[in-house]
Amino acid sequence: MLTGLLLLLTGCGGGSQVPDPIVADVGIAYVKRPLIPDQQVDARDPLAMSPGGDLYFRDYASPSAAERNVTAAVTQGLGDVKGVAVSYDGKTLLFALHEPLITNATPAEQTKWNIWEYDTVTRQLRRLISSDTIALGGDDVAPHYLADGRIVFSSTRQRQSRAVLLDEGKPQFAALNESRQQAALALHVMNGDGSDMHQITFNQSHDLDPTLLSDGRVLFTRWDHMGGSNAMNLYTVRPDGTGLQVLYGAHSHATGSAGDTVQFLQPRLYPDGRVLTITQPFTGTDQGGDLTLIDTTDYIDNDQPVWTSRNVLTGPAQTRATVNTVLTAAGPSPGGRFSAADPLWDGSDRMLVSWSACRLIENQNIVPCTAQGLAAANVQEAPPVYGIFIYNRAGDTQLPVVPPQEGVIYTDVVVAQPRSLPTLLYDSTVGNGLDAGLIEENVGVLDIRSVYDFGTGTFDGCFLGDCTSAANITSLADLADPAKATAAQRPARFLRLVKAVSIPDRTVRDFKTTAFGASSQQLMREILGYAPVEPDGSVKIKVPANVAFELEVLDSEGQRIGARHENWLQLRAGETQTCSGCHQHNTGNATPPAHGRADAVAPSINAGAPTTGLPFPNTDPAMFADFGATMAETRTRIVPGALMPSVEISFDDIWTDPTVRAKDASFSYRYSDLTTPAPTTSNCQTQWNSLCRIVIHYPQHIHPLWGAARAVLDGSGVEIANHTCSNCHNSVDLNGVAQVPAAQLDLSDGPSTDQADHLKSYRELLFGDNAQELVNGVLQDKLIQATDANGNPLFQVDANGNPIPILVTVSVPPSLSVAGARASNRFFDEFAAGGTHAGWLKPAELRLISEWLDIGAQYYNDPFAAPLN
Repeated sequence: MLTGLLLLLTGCGGGSQVPDPIVADVGIAYVKRPLIPDQQVDARDPLAMSPGGDLYFRDYASPSAAERNVTAAVTQGLGDVKGVAVSYDGKTLLFALHEPLITNATPAEQTKWNIWEYDTVTRQLRRLISSDTIALGGDDVAPHYLADGRIVFSSTRQRQSRAVLLDEGKPQFAALNESRQQAALALHVMNGDGSDMHQITFNQSHDLDPTLLSDGRVLFTRWDHMGGSNAMNLYTVRPDGTGLQVLYGAHSHATGSAGDTVQFLQPRLYPDGRVLTITQPFTGTDQGGDLTLIDTTDYIDNDQPVWTSRNVLTGPAQTRATVNTVLTAAGPSPGGRFSAADPLWDGSDRMLVSWSACRLIENQNIVPCTAQGLAAANVQEAPPVYGIFIYNRAGDTQLPVVPPQEGVIYTDVVVAQPRSLPTLLYDSTVGNGLDAGLIEENVGVLDIRSVYDFGTGTFDGCFLGDCTSAANITSLADLADPAKATAAQRPARFLRLVKAVSIPDRTVRDFKTTAFGASSQQLMREILGYAPVEPDGSVKIKVPANVAFELEVLDSEGQRIGARHENWLQLRAGETQTCSGCHQHNTGNATPPAHGRADAVAPSINAGAPTTGLPFPNTDPAMFADFGATMAETRTRIVPGALMPSVEISFDDIWTDPTVRAKDASFSYRYSDLTTPAPTTSNCQTQWNSLCRIVIHYPQHIHPLWGAARAVLDGSGVEIANHTCSNCHNSVDLNGVAQVPAAQLDLSDGPSTDQADHLKSYRELLFGDNAQELVNGVLQDKLIQATDANGNPLFQVDANGNPIPILVTVSVPPSLSVAGARASNRFFDEFAAGGTHAGWLKPAELRLISEWLDIGAQYYNDPFAAPLN
């Protein structure tokens, strides 16, 4: 049997041990639940339920104060509680409560996390949503009071996202997060009685733990998990869902105790204006981490100040909130670990914390951590023993309020004290932040001043390596001047709007996961439309409201330049969101420029028009500008319908003054030029609306290109050549005789022998393969003799000692890449000028293949079109 050792410390980390005054004028609340041995809670699983959790309240913060279990009548010791928040008058508590699980209940009947409220004065407990039917409609966690008394919380209800699904002709469901493990939690707002519930964020993974900054904005932790991203950063949004932006942390995760990766969890505003967070890995540290104070006012990352402080401050933005030596990696932590913290708003610089001391197991006994014990071989960490303490930062003292107990964990500690209300941010209305016409169309407007602006305050003529070729182009103004630059010299030509596709769980649609294709990293994607990038890099375009979308900047071929933008954006109906530029992260930059936060970046490099009523230099006089306006703002003001995206990619030079030089040639890549099925409707091809989608499926839209007739006729109509892809790229010729497919690439019909759910052409294009050869009229894998590193042939010896050549197959690399069209140059180079297949595919066909690759080369991009299991 292990012998327990409880450490009731008056000081920790070597600080002063002068007693603090008792906090007798405010109450405290906390969650207490059984500690499950070796349980490792994962921050990515915010809906985890641990039966036995209850909310407790004490009238003041002292070990002698009586505690009362305020939820026992509901949980009956079998439910759970989490996410406790206090009203600004200090009288009521908000929290999420999960009633006991129902044995043998269906998922629709099973109890859920719901928001409850407890009045500490009247001792009344109530569930905010009184209707059982509505309460069962989703899981609601992490509530917090807004300044006007409404409540912001995280929920799987996805109210507005479900409405969009219905508009798209799909059933309503709660979409899974990007790990496809559980429904994604988005921020919602509702009244205190549960009415007027609506969604305000549209991340495809979880948005968690909302709280308020003093300026009234909602601060929360967002799990950015698109593509290769996998980190929890701090974001802000207005309570009405407008103005979403990152606040802090995208490049600050390698800031753990030994440079290990940490996440920013449970954010709380500290009285001095900094943000208090728990920094810890997703999992593996006994449900605790370090307490960190972050200067989010002056910094967007630990070593990157906002622009106005760039030459003044150097960092770090993050400071340990205690003197404890807390380790943020698995294993014993000399300074213990914290599971929760809440500051006192009385000017004392104190916090209520849940803390576990460091303990080891030696000879079947639990002992305190010592330097000798921590240095021992095969050191074994004891289970944590969390208690509740008052930590005084002024003297680094720590006094127990609720002594730790073996087998018990305390979380979600809060101080029930009055504090000043944050600024009340009223919801945007028509004429006050929202446009009535845009609301009618169910769209917002994205206004980018220049895609060449990367937040550094300078222009280098490049877009992620694609640079202008004229020596006289040294500024953005030069690039925009038709007398100095042609359209061909401008790297960025079009903007693509890419939308996330909601993925249902198996109870809604049990489709085969082979539908994701060669990679599931991008899940499924739709394209909302395209817009031109103006000569100064500006774009102004309508975007459907209440959808998660990202941006891709394209070249003149309609191919994405640079890496994918792995952050979801959103617009509310009627909202116009203005940003300086794309701020895509250059991975070669040790300190990437600030990304997506308006007050953190340099002033825009695009100053706009120098005067009102005149055109930009050397542009068409009809395109007269307003002072400070971008070319996109000018175009959309003058040209009817220019705000509207298009499902087509087309270019017309409206800017060049014909008296200066000839206008640049027009071109277009239109679906109407296809002889195979188009991936969008004919109505959307003629008139875009907020429900237009480009949905590309390999079997329906890409594979038919290989069999499309491509006869070449002479002047009298006689066929002189045939460039149909599958004629040569086939395992048999036109007479049915076996042949080696041209370029070892078989684009013929039929399922793959490697994966029957895929056509062979898909596998041939996107997966490595073995080269083939004809042996006695039969196709088989090509074998060659293996060689060593110096090129010498390798042999093995038979039983008689005779050398036998070692034969190996010859690998053929894939022709296409899920990384995008530009990563598939082996394919596209064949169709470029001078290539062996130049002119064999139409520009519209190459555009279709390019956009399909750029969004991830999925086999299907609609789970309801994918085959069922």
